[in-house]
Amino acid sequence: MSLRFHEIAEQNHLTLNPLTDEKLDLLGRICRIAPGSRQLDLACGKGELLSRWAADYGVQGVGVDISKVFLEAARVRAVELGVADQVALVEADAATYEDTPESFDIVSCIGATWIGNGLQGTLSLMRRHLRQSGIALVGECFWTTPPPQEAYEALGIANSLFTSLAGTADRIEDSGFELLEMVLSDQDGWDRYVASQWWTISDWLRDNPDDPDAPALRDFLTRARRSHLEYGRHYLGWGVFIIRPQMV
Repeated sequence: MSLRFHEIAEQNHLTLNPLTDEKLDLLGRICRIAPGSRQLDLACGKGELLSRWAADYGVQGVGVDISKVFLEAARVRAVELGVADQVALVEADAATYEDTPESFDIVSCIGATWIGNGLQGTLSLMRRHLRQSGIALVGECFWTTPPPQEAYEALGIANSLFTSLAGTADRIEDSGFELLEMVLSDQDGWDRYVASQWWTISDWLRDNPDDPDAPALRDFLTRARRSHLEYGRHYLGWGVFIIRPQMV
């Protein structure tokens, strides 16, 4: 899905992944965040995680994203939560963003491992920003049970991109990290994230029937509904994995 399609489909979302408010709050409690911790959120979307943790735990953060639309929403949200002075929002490619090496206590990339062409490449990008004593949070899909070949095709997922939950843990370990904790999405979280896009897209199509992207977005909506109902709900899981560098 193109960036513009994401911006249209998720215009009513605060969190751009299958993480409910309750699971987001749980994630914060699990992470043992110290006041004044410095956080980098790569592909931060609308900055909900960063701004909420700034408000709840006193985090000082930097959010990086390529979407002007999402970053503007993130700035509005930071003002709403009273943390605009704690959160810097940067328009940049998260894969090439540069900052002082190993200068963050928390580095997060929640559901955007495409920035590193997959989980292990993304973990390598994250590691260069993270202090040895810090924690990283990565959101990633996994297969809850081995899917049939037609599921890969319907969902538009390469066969080797995701693995099982245990296989995901292996990839984390092979990348030099220790898995500490995890918060997994449930079925309602998936439905709220995916299905709530359908109404948003449908409304946009009714309001913009002559837009050049309308035919492609209409086709996307049809395929997205079908693939989620037929395959996504049955085979695809998602979670945030809390990790830290292995002892050297």
